[in-house]
Amino acid sequence: MNRTYKRMNDLITEISMGPFGSDIKVEYFVSRGVPVLNGSNVSGFKVTDDFQNFVTEERANGYRKAIAIRGDIVITHRGTLGQIAYVPDDSQYEKYVISQSQFKVRLDNKKVNPVYFTYYFHTKEGQQRLLSFKSHVGVPALAQATTNFRLLDFPLIPKPKQDAIASVLETLDKKIELNNQINTELEAMARTLYDYWFVQFDFPDADGKPYKASGGKMVYNEVLKCEIPEGWKLSTLANWVQNDKTGDWGQESEEGNYTLQVYCIRGTDTNDISKKGNIGAPKRFILPKNDHKLLSPFDFVIEISGGSTNQSTGRIATITNEVLERFDHPLICSNFCKAISLVDNDYFYNFEYLWLRLYDNDVLFGWEGKTSGIKNLLFDSFISNHSLPMPPKELAKKFFDFADIAHKKNQSLLKENKHLEDLRDWLLPMLMNGQVTVN
Repeated sequence: MNRTYKRMNDLITEISMGPFGSDIKVEYFVSRGVPVLNGSNVSGFKVTDDFQNFVTEERANGYRKAIAIRGDIVITHRGTLGQIAYVPDDSQYEKYVISQSQFKVRLDNKKVNPVYFTYYFHTKEGQQRLLSFKSHVGVPALAQATTNFRLLDFPLIPKPKQDAIASVLETLDKKIELNNQINTELEAMARTLYDYWFVQFDFPDADGKPYKASGGKMVYNEVLKCEIPEGWKLSTLANWVQNDKTGDWGQESEEGNYTLQVYCIRGTDTNDISKKGNIGAPKRFILPKNDHKLLSPFDFVIEISGGSTNQSTGRIATITNEVLERFDHPLICSNFCKAISLVDNDYFYNFEYLWLRLYDNDVLFGWEGKTSGIKNLLFDSFISNHSLPMPPKELAKKFFDFADIAHKKNQSLLKENKHLEDLRDWLLPMLMNGQVTVN
């Protein structure tokens, strides 16, 4: 493929830094308005729409040069370097405010496809160019970011070929994005059904009608200080749990008797198991005699130590056959977590969504102690004292059947995403250097 190296300055129509920290204070943030980007919004190929902070339209207009619009490129120049993402044409927002750690680039779209441009800078060659003016003094930064970026050489190919390559790569990422949207909807459906059946008590009665709303008999419970369906027994979570497995950290590499290779699930990996799909758990080597710690279907991994001021301990991962099949080695949990199994697996998803609800409602903050400055979930004390109405087995089984279908679909889509990501990452450098062409 013929590549002509052009000075970036000849391809850029506008380049500018984000606002100074003093210009975008926390007290300026509002609940709705023009979104303010942060590092997580530009960690992939395109700007994502999961925002925490907004400013008013009036204040955003005052930033002017710090405004990014559809088709612009956003690059991190301080902190986590090498992040570069484009603002998609189908973005739900017309404009964004970039952060003080970012700069934005607007290209001559007759010469350069911004999507192609962004993908190029995710290749090894592109990253080397982008980080070529990294400062090695103090906080990681791109020295004189906008000036030095203008001076880079960019390997330019004919615009139609740029468009074709961008289309192939973007199609793969759009399929991944669609799968993630489906998974988000499946999760929302399962949470809604759990709430409807086990919180509002409008599970199907004998006639298929919502129990409480249709006049099903409710009985006041003195311990819970509320009404629960007649026939439901009061229980503590400890009665649900059969046993637990402690975690293990092993060794980073095979040495001595540490020969059993595993993936180690940490608190930070729990979200990846069921939502993001990234297999970021580190590979470790443990003693073969500790194989009783290996995770099995119908286990839960619960974070016991860690957390922060705004995130409690207690993050949970659900382990099933479908989860285990995504890894090429067995799983254990780290020694900052513990694995538990239940007395009755028919309550498996019931326990999962109950725990998620407790976590989301910040209940676990009240069951944390500190050891040497590290927060620890007082797990045994919590499950021994937290009382709840235990639904009848047949209702738990009905919920299991629904949630299991959603879970299997979730894991199937995450597995597909991994294949799509691998294909994209394999194609990316070869499309850029001409080893693979698009007709």
